[in-house]
Amino acid sequence: MENFQIYREDRWPHMFCPGCGIGTVMSCFQRAFLNKGLDLDRTAFVSGIGCSSRLAGYVYADSLHTTHGRALAFATGLKLAQKDLEVVVFTGDGDLGSIGGNHFIQACRRNMDLFVVCVNNNNYGMTGGQVSSTTWHDYLTTTTPKGNPEYPFDLSRVAATSGANYVARYTTAHPKQLVRVIEEGLGKKGLRFIEAWAACPTYYGRYNKMASPVEHTRWLKENSIHIEQMKVDGKTAEDDIDLQVTGKVTIGVLRDADRMSYLEAIQR
Repeated sequence: MENFQIYREDRWPHMFCPGCGIGTVMSCFQRAFLNKGLDLDRTAFVSGIGCSSRLAGYVYADSLHTTHGRALAFATGLKLAQKDLEVVVFTGDGDLGSIGGNHFIQACRRNMDLFVVCVNNNNYGMTGGQVSSTTWHDYLTTTTPKGNPEYPFDLSRVAATSGANYVARYTTAHPKQLVRVIEEGLGKKGLRFIEAWAACPTYYGRYNKMASPVEHTRWLKENSIHIEQMKVDGKTAEDDIDLQVTGKVTIGVLRDADRMSYLEAIQR
């Protein structure tokens, strides 16, 4: 199993830009999937529209490439029809948090039995680098050339407060930790949400003086703070929100609960 590939190499070279963090997320997911010894024949992959949503098309497994923002709705239907499948959703911040925001909240509220990997690169990378719901305040995009006047959604906090069982966030500058939380999430029930902050040097990086992958990856590392360190420093949830507003993102496991999953609830 050590050299086993879960991705379709016959479809390479892939469509991702040089330095794109999606490649790191692909690698982390493969390592975690193989570490868990899961069966591709009992796993289905669902995605919407966007750079990261193309991941499902590279996997040696059955997959659904759905309409923009509707990945979780399709995945919910698939899981209800095939309860024994592990259903994995690959999505991005635009697909999940903007176009599909309500589906995201409702899936977490239901604690639907899905494993969701959201690659957050803070902009609409596929369609030209437009502002998204996770673009940081005052940062530049093609549609906010004077800086984003809005404040971003904290997708992991939305998932945690909406009822997802397991929520964790790391950046592609933390690959070992990302593998660990993906592996942990794959072993749990209910809605498992992994947010992976990733470099997009082509658009988000280039407009914000991080045009090289190294610069963008360094920015990810320097602008994150571990939730355990926040506890050591005596910071509260309100401080966490302030950190997001002022230019920091919290990493680590934000929620690890054992609430009844949706399938358990309807089978009682």
